[in-house]
Amino acid sequence: MDGGRAQGNIGRRTGHYDATVANYRQTTLVAFQEVEDNLAALRILEHEAGQQKEAVAEARRGVAILRIDTSLVPIPTFRLSPPRLLSCKNERNEVDILRRRMDASILLIKALGGGWDVSKLPEVKSMR
Repeated sequence: MDGGRAQGNIGRRTGHYDATVANYRQTTLVAFQEVEDNLAALRILEHEAGQQKEAVAEARRGVAILRIDTSLVPIPTFRLSPPRLLSCKNERNEVDILRRRMDASILLIKALGGGWDVSKLPEVKSMR
């Protein structure tokens, strides 16, 4: 008499178990993918940061050479010089790469199961 109900309960519980296992597997695969993606991003951005650092140094050397070569040029002309503009652009790119590296680090921490709490960050005045 009760056999049909018991079989139905077993089937329902087995289905629930299978769905839970599938959900766990999917969550685990997504987590591994996020870790892999952010590790790769950090590796790529580290390489980019090195190249950008060299570009900034080169642009600064170009500005220094321009200062020596154009010591008699009026200041407004110097401020608009292409090497100086190139130096500014390279410096902005360098900061952007640093920001992207920080973002990837935060996402990696999150993917590894860590939390990110803004209240734990140091205050700006304590960093000066």
